[in-house]
Amino acid sequence: MGAGKRGVLTAAVTVVCAVTVLAVPGTAFAAPTPPPDPGATASVTVVTSDAELEAVRKKLDTLYRAAAKATDEYNAAEEKARQQTAQVVRLARKIVEGRERLADLKDRAGAAAAAQYRGGGLPPEAHLVLSDDPQEFLDGAGRVRQGQHATKGLIGETTRTQQDLEQYTEDAREQMRKLEAGRKVKAAAQKRIEKQIEAAEKLEAELEQEEKERLARLERRAAARAQATWLSSGVLDELTSRATAQGREAVAYATAQIGKPYQWGAEGPNSFDCSGLTSQAWLAAGKTIPRTSQMQWQQLERVDVEDMRPGDLIIYWADASHVGMYVGDGVMVHAPRPGRTVTLAGAGSMPILGVVRPDPAAE
Repeated sequence: MGAGKRGVLTAAVTVVCAVTVLAVPGTAFAAPTPPPDPGATASVTVVTSDAELEAVRKKLDTLYRAAAKATDEYNAAEEKARQQTAQVVRLARKIVEGRERLADLKDRAGAAAAAQYRGGGLPPEAHLVLSDDPQEFLDGAGRVRQGQHATKGLIGETTRTQQDLEQYTEDAREQMRKLEAGRKVKAAAQKRIEKQIEAAEKLEAELEQEEKERLARLERRAAARAQATWLSSGVLDELTSRATAQGREAVAYATAQIGKPYQWGAEGPNSFDCSGLTSQAWLAAGKTIPRTSQMQWQQLERVDVEDMRPGDLIIYWADASHVGMYVGDGVMVHAPRPGRTVTLAGAGSMPILGVVRPDPAAE
């Protein structure tokens, strides 16, 4: 391993476990290698220790989790932007309709004013007083009352329409302000995502192929240990619930995506992020659920782990930054992280925050 690369790995070790790892006896770092015996012909190779690779694994896990959290923020901002854009469109239509209605009312008011002008400019009451025919007076009195009511109604409707138009315009301005704020949130989240992923990819790029393979084994070993611990709790002993019809459809969709790459912000059909996979799977089953893992955790009905059934969503980590779909037999399907593909994994291979159910009412 070159000195430059070893410096990067050592830095990762320092950041992640400056006390626990560096204090391990026998850990190999970039100390100068003693010169070989002049008579020896064999070369000396500096090998990255498992302790160093474990520190790299933890650092990568931290970076990708930070990227996942930022991805959730990005997706939430994107979802809000969609809703706000739709609201702006609805308000714009109301504004157009309001303007057309106001123009019509003004035309009607203008017609009423013209009719009065043609009557000599006298109010209707004056015409009645000047009438010599009592019956004509009584008939005209009824028409006057109707005209007065119509005029008042016209004025009132014009006023209400004007007020509605002003309110629609102000609401549209507010939605546009929210849209602009959402764009800034999305841009900031995108920068954080790209920064974390770039740091992780740079760290992985410093590894030799053999080291990458060992790192992958360490990742699988850590996941297997977590799964074994979870299973040893006896959690599967209580699992008897069967999937609902919609749950089976959601599972079928999610598992059909196995092998497709992870891509932050993606909802398919060619790539997915973790919540993009679960939300699209349930959409395919005819159920619309929140877009992000955090919103899924906040808004969907929660169930005990011991009661989960295929199709339920398992929320991971204390910040609800990852989600997978339970498929049965202690296994879930998920889109893990950048550089990985949609795959099956142990349901207990990561710290479980809780379980949520998209179709609680289904039998």
